[in-house]
Amino acid sequence: MTRYRYHLPQLDGAPFLTDGGLETDLIFNEGLELPLFAAVDAIRHAEGVRALEAYYRRYLDIAERHGFGFVLESPTWRASSDWGEKLGYRGGLMNQLNEQAIELLVRLRDERSGSSALVVSGQIGPRGDGYDPGRRMTVEEAADYHGRQISVLAGTDADQVTAQTMNYVAEAAGVAEAAAANGMPCVISFTVETDGRLPTGQTLRAAIEAVDAVAPPAYFMINCAHPTHFEDALEADEAWTRRIGGMRGNASKMSHAELDESETLDDGDPQEFGADCGRIRGAHRHINVIGGCCGTDHRHVAEVAQRVSRLVA
Repeated sequence: MTRYRYHLPQLDGAPFLTDGGLETDLIFNEGLELPLFAAVDAIRHAEGVRALEAYYRRYLDIAERHGFGFVLESPTWRASSDWGEKLGYRGGLMNQLNEQAIELLVRLRDERSGSSALVVSGQIGPRGDGYDPGRRMTVEEAADYHGRQISVLAGTDADQVTAQTMNYVAEAAGVAEAAAANGMPCVISFTVETDGRLPTGQTLRAAIEAVDAVAPPAYFMINCAHPTHFEDALEADEAWTRRIGGMRGNASKMSHAELDESETLDDGDPQEFGADCGRIRGAHRHINVIGGCCGTDHRHVAEVAQRVSRLVA
């Protein structure tokens, strides 16, 4: 049964953690093969399920130690219909895997008896490449496309849906519109280049205001960019900035193009990452959901928790 769909506890302002770079961690640190970078494929075999359970438990332990809430993001970033076709899934398998992904997170949530809120989120990724908008959909096309996955997630115990690595406005707005139509709270997370702008060149402010004009999500996030890439783009005390409730930075300071060309994992400096996130959280207290993205793991999020704890104390 969904716990928080009708009131997301992270909206009350207390600190929440979320996980790190799921796909990069499983591939480079755990040695799993994820075809097309699709972590949802791990659910198809026992070894993958065990790896996912161990992965999430490491982060839940960190949140528990610090008394923070936690947003459990499902491994469904590449679990929409186009990706299912590319993966060779047939006969409704992708829908089943979306459902099983949420069931896995609910089991992990129910293991915990602490008082902190554990929010189950159905993760949605871009239809195309996360770094390159490529062929762009209209808002209506995006709502139709992503609405198929959202409708499946709405039938589960997920509390919300989170669209991550969104790189142009129409797709993000379509997701938000489809979520509203399915009665699901929605979080929209944009990715940015090293200049703090979307890959389209649009500013974060323009992107956030444009999505809000179509279908306002519960809040916005920024992900898949190093914290220093977007820190200076955040304008203190501006209405659009206060709509940003979370961030999931990359470990690496490399650009998206450089990351695409790299054959090794750049896990950066976990302590520096924690300091960067803590500094941004200190300047913008409305950003209260913090985790990592590509190249990060539990070490980075543990450093974030330490920094945020000092701000709370």
